[in-house]
Parts: sequence; C-alpha cells; structure tokens
Amino acid sequence: MTRHDVVIVGTGHGGAQAAIALRQQGFEGSILMIGRDNVPPYERPPLSKEYLAGEKPFERVLIRPEKFWADKDVELLLGKSVTKIMPEAHEVQLSGGETIGYGRLIWAAGGDARRLSCPGAHLDGVHAVRDKRDVDALLKDIEGGAKRFVVVGGGYIGLEAAAVLRKLDREVVLVEALDRVLSRVAGEELSRFYEAEHHRHGVELRLGVGVERLLGEERVTGVKLSDGEEIACDAVVVGIGIVPAVGPLIAAGAAAANGVDVTDICHTSLDQIYAIGDCAAHANPYADGAVIRLESVQNANDMATTAAKAICGNPEPYNALPWFWSNQYDLRLQTAGLSIGHDQTVLRGDLDERSFSVIYLKDGRVIAVDAVNRTKDYVQGRKLVEARAEVDPGELADTEKPLKEML
Repeated sequence: MTRHDVVIVGTGHGGAQAAIALRQQGFEGSILMIGRDNVPPYERPPLSKEYLAGEKPFERVLIRPEKFWADKDVELLLGKSVTKIMPEAHEVQLSGGETIGYGRLIWAAGGDARRLSCPGAHLDGVHAVRDKRDVDALLKDIEGGAKRFVVVGGGYIGLEAAAVLRKLDREVVLVEALDRVLSRVAGEELSRFYEAEHHRHGVELRLGVGVERLLGEERVTGVKLSDGEEIACDAVVVGIGIVPAVGPLIAAGAAAANGVDVTDICHTSLDQIYAIGDCAAHANPYADGAVIRLESVQNANDMATTAAKAICGNPEPYNALPWFWSNQYDLRLQTAGLSIGHDQTVLRGDLDERSFSVIYLKDGRVIAVDAVNRTKDYVQGRKLVEARAEVDPGELADTEKPLKEML
C-alpha cells in the first residue's frame, strides 16, 4: 500500500487548484491526485462552449500542460475512482481494489450529471455535458450527421449547448419544465431576454412542460412531452443539473444533506478530510449565511485555496464573492453575487440594444448584478455587492452615472 501526505480526489478545477495552492503555500509533502478521467486536469466550462463548437482543441483546455504536474511533484492517478473511505485508518479504496493511505484527504469529486428518470432515458443518442467523454460522444453524433436535437433543461448548460448547436446549423428544440429559462438563477427580465434571443436564433422553446418519455428502440428517435406532444429528433442533450458525488463520504459517516457539510475552512465532520467545490455545502455570507452548494469554477478554486491554507497551518475562513459567466451567441453574461431572496430588480440599460445590467436588491442593498455585454457594470457592480451598498434604485438605473460613484 502506498501512502501520501495529501490525497486529492478529483481532477477538475477544485482538485487541480488544491494541488497548485498547496505548493504555492510552501507544502513540501507528497501529493497524489486521483481522477476518473483518463486525461490530465482540464477546464469544464469550454466543454459546452468552445470545445463543443470545435473552436478549441483539447490541448488548449488543459488547466496546465501535463509536464507542469511532474515539475511540481504532483502525482496523477488517472482512470480511477475512490469507492470507499476508511477515516480511522486514513485510507481510501479504489475502483480496482487497491488501497492508498493519506495524511489529509481533499474531496473534490464534484458531481455526476443528473439523468432523466423517464422511460427511454438510457437509449443511445442521449447525452450529458459534464466531462470530456460526454462531449466527445455528442460530437460523434454531430459529425455522424445528427441534424435535429432536443435539449432538456433551460439552465446555463442547456442554453449554451443550444447556442452551439445552432451555430453548427442544427435544428434545436429546448424543453424546460418551469415557466421560464434560468428561473433558478436569474430574475424574469434576464430569463425573457434569453428566451427571445434563442428564439431569434431559431431555437424552438417548450416552457412549462416536462418529458414523459424518450421514444425509440435502441437509439432515441423522439421525445414525448407531458402535454402529449411528440418531437422527432436524432439526439437528446440533457442539462438538468448534477448529483453531488459524495457517496463514499456519507458511507464513512460524514455529516451531509445536500452534498457534504463543511466548515468555513472546508473541513468535513471526518478527521483530516476536507471537501471543496460543487459537492461542498457551506454557510455562504453572500446568501445571508444560508447553507448552499455553488456549482462554479470560482467556488471550486477559492475553496481549494482555503483548504490548502488550512492544511499548511494558515487557516482563513472562506469568504469569496461568487461570480459566474456564460457565453451564448455574441452575448457575454457576467454575474457577481447571489440573487437568492431578492425583493427588487433594477434594469440598467436597454434590452433592445443587447447591452444592459440587471441589479438585484434585498432590503434596499445591492446583492447581485447580471451584466450582459456590459463589462464595466460587472466590474464596478462587484464592489457594490461586496460592500452591500445601499443605493437609490433611480441612481442605479441611470446609465450616465458609473456604478463606482455609488459606493
């Protein structure tokens, strides 16, 4: 049995940043990263954007060149998953049966794409957009001549995939069970704007309707909706969120509800085990202390640094401002803060000009900003969110006045 001072489970953004941050903090012990992918750590956001569109080869989405990890004395164990954690022995068991010992464990396994549960969900031609293998399978269908796609899910992944498919001149029908797209993460102004944009680019929208079943024998040939409509298609893309990959942690006794619970330094309830990224439920100061999970690169990277500092004896509570971005067509959306629980929105700019911001307030204070093709508002709006600034809505709406003057 081999033993390492730090074992990192997961080779996504969180896992990679944890290894990088440990070395930056002066950690000299042995580091092992274990990943289910057979390739070195790579960026996830381009999968539904530039990689799917064929605009970036895989080498350009690597988080670091492969040689970097050897130079930093970080060992990679790829194509393996952790199936069991023995916290008292400080050991993990891998999918091949071998056992590895650890001094500290950082769980950065993220999550698995949530699958449809209806009949036909496992037919050929049904794709997720979670890792390289998912997107490579989707690309194989595209290159094989698939012309008509049904995209299930009106969140960022579904909308980004729809935009790329239209760019590739494929027919797209997007199905969202709720009454508007982005309903979980944005206000109605932004939702309706993106619906109109996708419609303008030729995407057919089906809102407020679910999927009853997928049609076909071995391969999907259509989708039957809950209202009875049947949509013929060559392939289906499913973007309905993730299931946190925390099974071994829970089996080992970790406190968990939605994901795995962590402290403000990303420590779980298990001895010497940290959890970061998509699967880590934490009390977030930008959500009024509510315990939430954040599925974003920012969260994974900042939590990784928090855990690394704690391991190196320099603990600093996680207090990072959440931010996110999405590219669709020629639109760049940049988000700062969390709009959870907002009681007022202010539109800054003109929707028709396709350059505007939506500012979210709660109890008179700025809690989030969504900026579409308006980078200055995003950069300056971040400061308002960080300061929990109390600003008159009329001032916020005045595009002649820079947001930085409202601090």
